[in-house]
Amino acid sequence: MRLGRRSLLLAAAAGTATAATAAPAAAGPPKGGGPVVIGHRGAAGWRPEHTAASYTYAVQTGADWIEPDLVPTKDHVLVVRHENEISQTTDVSRHPEFADRRTTKTVDGRHVTGWFTEDFTLAELKTLRAVERLPAVRNRNTVFDGRAEVMTFQEVVDLARRLSREHGRTIVVFPETKHPTYFRSIGLPLEPRLAAAIRRNRLGRRECVVQSFEPTSLRRMVDLNVPLWQALGTTGGPYDLPSTTYRDMMTPAGLAGIAAYADWIGPDKSSVAGTTLVADAHAAGLRIGPYTFRAENQFLPERFRRGSGANDFGDTFAEYALYYRMGVDAVVTDFPDLAVIARRS
Repeated sequence: MRLGRRSLLLAAAAGTATAATAAPAAAGPPKGGGPVVIGHRGAAGWRPEHTAASYTYAVQTGADWIEPDLVPTKDHVLVVRHENEISQTTDVSRHPEFADRRTTKTVDGRHVTGWFTEDFTLAELKTLRAVERLPAVRNRNTVFDGRAEVMTFQEVVDLARRLSREHGRTIVVFPETKHPTYFRSIGLPLEPRLAAAIRRNRLGRRECVVQSFEPTSLRRMVDLNVPLWQALGTTGGPYDLPSTTYRDMMTPAGLAGIAAYADWIGPDKSSVAGTTLVADAHAAGLRIGPYTFRAENQFLPERFRRGSGANDFGDTFAEYALYYRMGVDAVVTDFPDLAVIARRS
């Protein structure tokens, strides 16, 4: 059974903690200090997301962690895509041999039409190529369309290990289980495959942090001895707990409940500004890393926008400075290079 951070602190205070029971230090702030910079799907602001180029650029420009979203293939291999529906992130619609795979499914209560990873073998997915998910926003990234394969989670782990050696620092892999209840319902559960990969690669607390919006998914992995991160939405609640809202989870009582199984919370950045959430999370023994920081005006508070275009870059450094002053422990960003520069200021 995984010992929680609070339990270890109490044991140490009572003089009962020993080398045998103390857990190794978890992935945390970089050596230089300041919040952890997490490359959201790599460096999604500069490269098509979830590609080797995106993850590599994120690390080259200073990201401490890289985030792969996990979905399964038909043959139950974990691959990294933002969603299991891949028409926006691959060139699948240009492959006539897969035209008959287009379908409509109900995923977490929503009707979704397109092509889905669970209907393709890994070999079939490897014939596709990644494309920019937001071409109208990040037209510059479309120059990379068609250049990268769909990666497996194992390939991301291998890449992180190689980048760690090249850059002389540990790059943390930060996988998210996507739609875990849905995938469990169709016989492709994510957690056993993720747990097996963590154990097979001997990923420890300094190398891996697992996140999910579904508490049930995280609770299935409490024995892995890696930090767990409870992601929190802005509306509704986790799909696996229909009677629970994210608002409930962000109260002091809700945070205490999260601290029983997780080490971090990851709220939308809008849930942090003007609230006591950072202080409340810290009081519960949790670290906090808001998402998702982006440089374009349309994603910035009005006071930080510059120029007249929705896709023009605003004063993103001012936004980072604001959240850094709030005391957040991490930021999840499409532009890790800018977050690192802001951290140095």
